[in-house]
Amino acid sequence: MLSQIHFILNDENIRADEPVGLLVLDFLRRRQKFTGTKEGCKEGDCGACMVLVGELSDGHLNYKPITSCLIPLGELHGKHLVTIEGLNTDQLSPVQKAIVDEGGSQCGFCTPGIVVSLTGYLMQSDYSLDDDGIKYALGGNLCRCTGYSSLKRAGKHLVKQFGNGANNSEPTNNDTIFDELIRQNVLPQYFKTVPERLRNISSLKTPAVEKPDYFVAGGTDMYVQKGELLPDSKVRALNLHPEIKGIKVENNEVRVGAITTFEEFANHPEINKIIPEMQTYNLFNASWQIRNRATLGGNIINASPIGDMTALLLVLNSTLVLQGEKSRRVPLKSFFKEYKILDKEPSEILTEIVFPVSASNTEIHFEKISKRKTLDIAAVNSAIKIKITKQVIEQIELSMGGVAPIPLYMQATCDYLQGLPVNPETIQAAINIALSEISPISDIRGSADYKRLLVRQILIAHFTKLYPKIVNVKSFYEVN
Repeated sequence: MLSQIHFILNDENIRADEPVGLLVLDFLRRRQKFTGTKEGCKEGDCGACMVLVGELSDGHLNYKPITSCLIPLGELHGKHLVTIEGLNTDQLSPVQKAIVDEGGSQCGFCTPGIVVSLTGYLMQSDYSLDDDGIKYALGGNLCRCTGYSSLKRAGKHLVKQFGNGANNSEPTNNDTIFDELIRQNVLPQYFKTVPERLRNISSLKTPAVEKPDYFVAGGTDMYVQKGELLPDSKVRALNLHPEIKGIKVENNEVRVGAITTFEEFANHPEINKIIPEMQTYNLFNASWQIRNRATLGGNIINASPIGDMTALLLVLNSTLVLQGEKSRRVPLKSFFKEYKILDKEPSEILTEIVFPVSASNTEIHFEKISKRKTLDIAAVNSAIKIKITKQVIEQIELSMGGVAPIPLYMQATCDYLQGLPVNPETIQAAINIALSEISPISDIRGSADYKRLLVRQILIAHFTKLYPKIVNVKSFYEVN
């Protein structure tokens, strides 16, 4: 299925009659011959194909670094796509120069993606520019031959030049930042013309796809699993529907659009009120560039037994809003029937996730165990929402992932804990009930016995981290 797509590629207006599901990476390399964007893993892991995607929001232009191997071309209508070629000027930019000066490139294959990621980070108005921030930005870029020490040193140059107090101005929004970055040769001059050019692009005329073969939101799993099929299939790009994006609080409920990304969710002030550690938990889930794409709705509909956001949304008592011929609501706890089987018709779209605002003094905690500390799929993950009064459990919700064919709400364990005091004896008894409630299998992420051990350890971690003055780790182990 072809679609007339109008966007800006670097400094060029593009009108393309291409399949909606065609990968941006393939369009750049095969159609446009922009080979600076490298094809590496083609799964979003290596960062060699990094690009910037800019779009207007509330009259301002915002850019995000994204792996082009996971974006459908049809989603780019009305946006600005920037490749490494679009960042080049007559001289090395400060980002490029810092990498050269510190020997941050050997074979050079990964370097374009690194330059794009660091440049994209300098373009953000809501991230602090410091050494930790540089590592945050580079989290989605692999470099096998150079090593990371030289890249971190290059980052220190950028922090010194562009960090707090380094500029004459103190940017307060992206527009001001872009002006400063253009002045300092980080961005080419043509960036000044982009906002007006985007405003002149008319709305997409292509009618909605009838009976699409696939719905694509973030694409972070869809393109890994079915990437070769999507260009020749009927694809509906859900990101062309901004009405199902965003977060708002109404009538003591949090309403989250299904295509809200992990990064948007974790950084939203209302979410941080409810889950103060959400930004920290988010670091375990994926790289910054993938979190800019991965959506909460996609994490649910993918129905992985170890979906990270799904584990959290289960304990938040979430309800799903499904839109078909009619709109209906389904509790998330009853949405998963069997492995990859959902209470959902093929034609229905998940449009919204709704959960109540947590009561005061409610604690929420998330644990994830994987082979790598970050950027990995969990062996077992878990979330808990709990409220205690005078050390007695007044309310509790608990989920476990990776221990059953579906993301598991631990109903029997919650029923047992309700109304009991928080102490080692209660927790040990709850562990025994939890172990009877799960049904893990041995697979590439660990044996069934290992996952049972992790369930025990995670339950102990939930309580000892939330209530260290009441219970401590030593209470659960023999002291020799």
